[in-house]
Amino acid sequence: MTDAVRLRYRRFAEEEAPGRSDLYVDWASGVADDDEMQRVLARIPENRRQPPLVFAVTRMLGVGLGGYDAWRAFVLARADEIVRECGDRRLQTNEPLRLAALLPVLSEIDGPIALLEVGASAGLCLYPDRYSYRFVGSDGRMRAALDPADGPSTVVLQSRVDGPLPAMRMPDIAWRAGIDLAPLDARDDRDRRWLQGLVWPGEEGREQRVRAALDIAASDPPRLVAGDAIEGIDALAAEAPRGAALVITTPGVLVHIPRETRTALVERIRRLDARWVTIDPPALLDVWQPPVVAEEWPGFVVALDGHVRAAADPLGRWWEWRTGVGASAT
Repeated sequence: MTDAVRLRYRRFAEEEAPGRSDLYVDWASGVADDDEMQRVLARIPENRRQPPLVFAVTRMLGVGLGGYDAWRAFVLARADEIVRECGDRRLQTNEPLRLAALLPVLSEIDGPIALLEVGASAGLCLYPDRYSYRFVGSDGRMRAALDPADGPSTVVLQSRVDGPLPAMRMPDIAWRAGIDLAPLDARDDRDRRWLQGLVWPGEEGREQRVRAALDIAASDPPRLVAGDAIEGIDALAAEAPRGAALVITTPGVLVHIPRETRTALVERIRRLDARWVTIDPPALLDVWQPPVVAEEWPGFVVALDGHVRAAADPLGRWWEWRTGVGASAT
């Protein structure tokens, strides 16, 4: 079992973390060469011992961003607590920047909108109307800027846009809700530290963005329901106010759901009287219209009701409009 830990952390140190987080390269390399640490981490269930999850748990519990020796001492001193927390936690990439790639799709839908997110975590992607957007070209020049009605937001989502720029508008959100197996409360200090700990050291600006988005969510908490989406989405959707267009989003969550369950969930969503907005790997689903050749597609697919709208970075750092449909279409 320790061999599996060693190989997993070696791969992370050599293939996944370089160029993104020097500190995580250091920690993972240390584990790969440390038999005692491998024995500790082998106590964690296999599906909960991924390096980013383990590292985030230790950060939530208070470890500093120091070198491997200091991190190792912290883990050995609090091994039982870390093993227990890792067993209870799951990776939850609640990245509001994804909304930069989804905004042009939301702009196609006449409001007011009742926004329901599957896999909502703390609900940071339920506030597209509370964030500012800055869209730049590959040359770094500003191409478009949008702000909430009451002025620039403390959360500024900057994204690179390649190709044509569709017309966009701030969505009118009348109701916001989410469902998640383990929803997080933006007002809870431990949950806040957990989400901030999921940001890799070295990801410039991301931790500040998440912190500011947490403040917005804490000031006006969304309706968050704990449970399986297949079992609970119909009841939650029924709570949406009459007269509002129900929009269900699945940004980056379907990839974490087994194929059979994922297919059933998509079918359930499409049977509801709702619009469905998603951003997923091109090979994940077979509903794309027009069909997508996964091997030739850059990034993820952004789609509305299965109809392809854009190619995008998984976290929204860039996107490219791939359709001639204007944002005023409904």
